[in-house]
Amino acid sequence: MISTAREREHAPPGPGGRRHKAWDNLRYDIPASLVVFLVAVPLSLGIALASGAPVVAGLVAAIAGGVVAGSLGGSPLQVSGPAAGLTVIMAETINEFGWAVTCAITVLAGALQILLGLSRVARAALAASPAVVHGMLAGIGVTIVVAQVHVVLGGSAWSSPVDNLVQLPRQLLDPHGAATLIGVLTIAILLLWDRLPAAVRRVPGPLAAIVAVTVLSAATGLPVPRVEVPADVLDLRFVPRLPAGGWWDFGVAVVTVALVTSVASLLSAVATDKMHTGPRADLNRELIGQGAANMASGALGGLPVAGVIVRSSTNVQSGARTRASAVLHGLWILLFVAVLAGLLSDIPLAALAGLLVHVGAKLVKFSHIKDVLRHGDLPVYLVTLGGVVLLDLLTGVLLGIGLAALVMLRRLLWSGIHAERDEDGWRVVVEGALSALSIPRLSTVLAEVPRGTRVTLELVVDYLDHAAFDTLSAWQHSHEQAGGTVVVDEVGHPWFERGKAGEPTVRKTGARPVLPRWFAPWSQWQREQEEVVPHVPEQRGRESSMRRGMVEFERRTAQLVRPILSRLADVHEPQTLFITCGDARIVPNLITSSGPGDLFTIRNIGNLVPDHASCAADASVGASLEFAVDVLKVREIVVCGHSSCGAMKALLEGAPDDAPALRSWLRHAEPSVARARANAPLAVAGEMPAGADQLALHNVLEQLARLREYPAIARAEARGDVELCGMYFDVGAARVHLYDAGTGSFGPVRRPMSTGK
Repeated sequence: MISTAREREHAPPGPGGRRHKAWDNLRYDIPASLVVFLVAVPLSLGIALASGAPVVAGLVAAIAGGVVAGSLGGSPLQVSGPAAGLTVIMAETINEFGWAVTCAITVLAGALQILLGLSRVARAALAASPAVVHGMLAGIGVTIVVAQVHVVLGGSAWSSPVDNLVQLPRQLLDPHGAATLIGVLTIAILLLWDRLPAAVRRVPGPLAAIVAVTVLSAATGLPVPRVEVPADVLDLRFVPRLPAGGWWDFGVAVVTVALVTSVASLLSAVATDKMHTGPRADLNRELIGQGAANMASGALGGLPVAGVIVRSSTNVQSGARTRASAVLHGLWILLFVAVLAGLLSDIPLAALAGLLVHVGAKLVKFSHIKDVLRHGDLPVYLVTLGGVVLLDLLTGVLLGIGLAALVMLRRLLWSGIHAERDEDGWRVVVEGALSALSIPRLSTVLAEVPRGTRVTLELVVDYLDHAAFDTLSAWQHSHEQAGGTVVVDEVGHPWFERGKAGEPTVRKTGARPVLPRWFAPWSQWQREQEEVVPHVPEQRGRESSMRRGMVEFERRTAQLVRPILSRLADVHEPQTLFITCGDARIVPNLITSSGPGDLFTIRNIGNLVPDHASCAADASVGASLEFAVDVLKVREIVVCGHSSCGAMKALLEGAPDDAPALRSWLRHAEPSVARARANAPLAVAGEMPAGADQLALHNVLEQLARLREYPAIARAEARGDVELCGMYFDVGAARVHLYDAGTGSFGPVRRPMSTGK
């Protein structure tokens, strides 16, 4: 058997296919890994510097993050390493415990992460609000900027973001010339790099900036502080050591580092997933991989490891295909440390600080602020940002998550409640979810309604809890006891009605379906209103149905359709001419799922098309046909008959003698009767209707034939500009059937439609 190209494409690859695919991926992963490596080296050095750790600790963490987390993690394109958001926490931890104990904290934090991953709790990160993620990134960015600006200006960063903010004005007034020059020049190169030609931009901006200012400072002999590198950088001598005491504080530090690195990694993995279309992250596996990387990093004397959005976005934008890119970037860093580590001692500290200022500033995106503002989540964003800057990363994220939960709860339980006068009395409108939290507002509004008046209680609620039901029910009873009238008008699910019937108002399950107002007959949703207006004469009651429908349109529908109708105000371009019966049960837009501007409709008794020769005597239909085809240029003409058609029954049984106009009109359908008698019965979905329904089927085909007698339609069909289609609607079954010329019967809707001949 010969396989198709599509089958070969989706077939499992053989050994040769796997090798080819792996090599094809490496063509993208190797260049991407080199770009990430060039970005990661200066970032790792800068983060180690900002944390107060040995400078090589940043490189060790980058190697562990790339090789271990890249191999074992669940986010294929995320790149891990020392995280800028941990600088403040690590600076405090190192200051309190010393470097050797801090390494032990990192190892135990990694072990705790592995346990969290095995417990499969990591997917909870998917529930984090985007405002929390953006606020966390912005808080990290602000923290980095306010700390590293001091170094750019030739000073030293303080121990907390608050101190850095407080001391910043003094530092601005006392800059150190050479260091400030190097730092500002680094930032300037990074800002201008994206505007240079594409050939130049093949070199990563961070690498270019650091190399350029390092060469400049060395060539000119500028007296600036530089990176301190041990004589033998590979002789780590960083052995984790447990503390001699203070075990409670030690345990708190372990949990803090574990939680912060976990939150940062998971949120970064979620953000990375949004940047590409490849496999999604397995967050539980990612947490295990991060834990293993932290254990390795801490054991070798490195900083804690976390998923880093800056490196991950660089990895994705550089075209990485698989996790090999992250692993290779770690191996390139290891090779650099082994061969070229001596070059690090020439790098000015102000250059690394300038790089970090640029990185931190890019984490505060105005597009994110606009996004959260548009969705009403700006308070969550600001609280998260403020918490990260003023407290710490974990506390800021937890504050953001807590506020996001409160905002979500308010939205879920929100109810808009107001009272207004109408021509019949008062109307109290309740929208949203009506729960116990809304009772104070509900009671205030109900108290404003004068006693003894007629009140329409309009409930458009998604949920009604027990406490709110009791409040409404008690008020209704009290108001009616005082001589007033209360009409409960539930738009949507009948929560209040079910409560009155003694059924639990817990969930929608099991309740009878509720038809939307735009479809339900007037009698169905106006019944209660009719019953409470005994003083209105019967005739006025019948006439008021349409008026009440208009009021309903003005109140509920007009505001929804106004944007559509405003666009259609000067545009009339329907695609379909729809010819159907005037029967009130046929709603063309309903059975075709169409809206304003879609159908140009002709309705008459029996969906008839007079023959072209009689147009002079009855030009109404002919004029509509010509206007639709020649002026509106419709692409389709549909003739829709239906079951239980009164016109078809009148043809078979005879029209009333006292209806001469009706009898005259039905003469246009006599050819349909002759067609039905001369031809075999037509089937609908495999069944043979009888009597008037069978005649309705033949009548559809007869009208299609009549249409082709009109010159305008004949010309358009010959050009392929218009298609004719026969339709039959079974009212009782609510089923649409189309005529298929190939089978000679009416069947279910399929594509493409076959025209009737």
